[in-house]
Amino acid sequence: MGMGYAQTPMKLSVDKETVTNKSYSIDINAFQGTILKHNPDISHLITSHPSGLILAINHQTYGDKEWQRLYNYPDYGVSLVYQDLKNDFLGISIGAFAHYNFYFLRRYLQLRIAQGATYASKPYDIDDNYRNIAYGSHIMSASYALLNYRHQNVIQHVGLQLGIGILHYSNGNSKAPNKSTNTLFANVAVNYNLSQQPKQYIAKEEGLLRGSRPIGLGVMLSGGFNESDLVGSGRYPFLTVGMFAHKQLNKKSTIVVGSELFFSKALERYIDYRAVGDFGDGTTGNEDSKRAGVYVGHELTINKLAILINFGYYFYYPYDFEGTMYNRAGLKYNFTSSIFGAITVRSHAAKAEAIEYSIGYRL
Repeated sequence: MGMGYAQTPMKLSVDKETVTNKSYSIDINAFQGTILKHNPDISHLITSHPSGLILAINHQTYGDKEWQRLYNYPDYGVSLVYQDLKNDFLGISIGAFAHYNFYFLRRYLQLRIAQGATYASKPYDIDDNYRNIAYGSHIMSASYALLNYRHQNVIQHVGLQLGIGILHYSNGNSKAPNKSTNTLFANVAVNYNLSQQPKQYIAKEEGLLRGSRPIGLGVMLSGGFNESDLVGSGRYPFLTVGMFAHKQLNKKSTIVVGSELFFSKALERYIDYRAVGDFGDGTTGNEDSKRAGVYVGHELTINKLAILINFGYYFYYPYDFEGTMYNRAGLKYNFTSSIFGAITVRSHAAKAEAIEYSIGYRL
């Protein structure tokens, strides 16, 4: 249909050290959807169909580096998201994101994963906006995913795409309230290829994925500030100390198992509140606020970045708070082969407890 270049350029087998393919594309997405009722407490915030725009610039890759060939020549870039929540208590949001685009089915199917931060215009206010229990702060962590059919160069450098996506806002319980929102939407977009000439992919070599390593050990220290679900109870520091073992299965996947000890001032203050409030739950104020857990997880490595998911169990759990199971998801950045940093959200099912900022060392 129309004129332009083929969706999949020819692959070349050339010297990877001497080739530098640099090209960019932009896309403008319009979307409309609905806020999912993941918690019945936010029912009054779902009154219409939120809509918005996503503006993205993408750096296209062609296999100059090994990780690009490993992941089928993805794009990486930045995007801006404007959303009108179509609710008087939620207002609008404006966010900035970093993203990757991954391709399947001869590059006609695109999966975008994006992480960033957003500004909410109308967060909770005890006097002026007490009904917004979803957003407790102006600045929130945000993420979105798009699954699109995408066709480049339908007419010259202009292409089309359409599909579905989900957009998540939460401050990770750094400030209460924090019921959060998840918007499921459909989108349609126009993309424009800024490259004036078709590029050629560098062919993948045999055995590209192979690269296992022996089991290694490491330590990690995490911290931050969070607040219990009691609005106005205050933000307090927390600290997590952990040890782990890791086994790299190949150049993409690493399995991790570990144990960690949690110290939470917010939980300590919550126990004090329950003790003096005479809630009849048996809290005396002498309960230990510390917890200890074990976890198993997976890391998906993309260049120096890794997407991690952990599932854990508190084996030391002296005070009943949100349940004995926990999960963690986030991003890790490998500064060197031994030193890494991470930003993650630790949750109990869909309920976030804290945004964790971590530094670690692999022995």
